[in-house]
Amino acid sequence: MYPDNIVALATSVLQKARDGKHLIAVAESCTGGLVSGALTAIDGSSAVFDCGFTTYSYKAKSSLLGVPQGMLVEHGAVSEEVALLMAEGALSASNADIAVAITGIAGPGGGTTEKPVGLVCFAVARIGFKTKTQECLFENNGRDAIRMESVHQALSMLESSL
Repeated sequence: MYPDNIVALATSVLQKARDGKHLIAVAESCTGGLVSGALTAIDGSSAVFDCGFTTYSYKAKSSLLGVPQGMLVEHGAVSEEVALLMAEGALSASNADIAVAITGIAGPGGGTTEKPVGLVCFAVARIGFKTKTQECLFENNGRDAIRMESVHQALSMLESSL
């Protein structure tokens, strides 16, 4: 179901989480659950995968992850500020000690000059550590390609934070 590079990366993330006795949570928007799906596609993931939040709307980001409506209005859903709050909100709303968040514009519509299709913001929050954020502008090779690149980037950030 997932490309080999995603499966290998998800397997590595799960092994590092098992080795470090970590629980993982995921907060997703533009990937619509693909990161959670990649992790749970691996046998044994239940030992370290706590939960996933697919928060596509402003209301879901606010009610499920605690992202203030004012922050969403001020910065827009696609921003490092909102990704950070999504990741930290996933930690607060779960039993996990590490969480990754993804929010972006996968297209084909929805892009603007300031925030074009392919813009995706990420964050990794871990208890006891400063939350890391990153913004990526992926080439607009279509919605599926942007989403898969986003899954890869989110798993890479998670792996390097474990």
